[in-house]
Amino acid sequence: MTTLQLIGLAIVQGLTEFLPVSSSGHLVLFAEFTAFQDQGLAMDVALHIGSLLAVLIYFHKTIWSMIKGLLTDKLLPNFNNTGNKLAYLIIIASIPAFIVGFLLHSYGMEWLRNPKIIGWTILGYGLLLYFADKYGKLDRTEADLTIKDAVLIGCAQCLALIPGTSRSGITITMARFLGVNRSEAAKFSMLLSVPTILAAGVFAAYGLFKEGNSTAILWAADAALYSFMASIVVIFAMLKWLKKSTYLPFVIYRVILGVALIIYSYELF
Repeated sequence: MTTLQLIGLAIVQGLTEFLPVSSSGHLVLFAEFTAFQDQGLAMDVALHIGSLLAVLIYFHKTIWSMIKGLLTDKLLPNFNNTGNKLAYLIIIASIPAFIVGFLLHSYGMEWLRNPKIIGWTILGYGLLLYFADKYGKLDRTEADLTIKDAVLIGCAQCLALIPGTSRSGITITMARFLGVNRSEAAKFSMLLSVPTILAAGVFAAYGLFKEGNSTAILWAADAALYSFMASIVVIFAMLKWLKKSTYLPFVIYRVILGVALIIYSYELF
């Protein structure tokens, strides 16, 4: 792996992780349409760790409130405590992806890194986002979320294990169907990324240390750093954009990219 490839991957990850366009899909396509070899799942996870750090820093007050809420009630659920409630909703919403992710990891996930699959998922779930954003109500906030909402959003997140779906895109889509306004849906989606990416990061780090490949570990650390720098910029821009605008530009991008990938993959022209 070269420094140029590493920086390119980090930029792609930073730009796409929190936009509803699929970072994992774009990371696969980066190798597909450049001279670089596929960087593999371990490097993808390292890039996501950089995005995780960006979320922790940007939402540090909210996350600290969640931690205090849990500690105040001795880790027991108390939905009258705002921080405690949000923490438990994030935990509940993370469980389905943990279960499905573990099962898929056991059977191997490399076969999903396919331009044909990515083309259809980018297109299909892009259209689904359009309908959710257009017809979903805007009268609910993060504070209105219930356990049922968390379970539904968590089940939707499982679909993001397929490259091209977009973890942020599919969780935002479900939140919009549930009537959560755009900026609050994006915020919950970003917070939901914390346990998911953290769990994947632990597995990937264990694999790298088990291999004892010091070079790969250094590359992964650099990837996380570059990804963090790109991700923090995108979080600021994304949340500012959603205060006044819709998800339509991202839907248009997904439709164009999805159709182009389908044409390319099936050699229709």
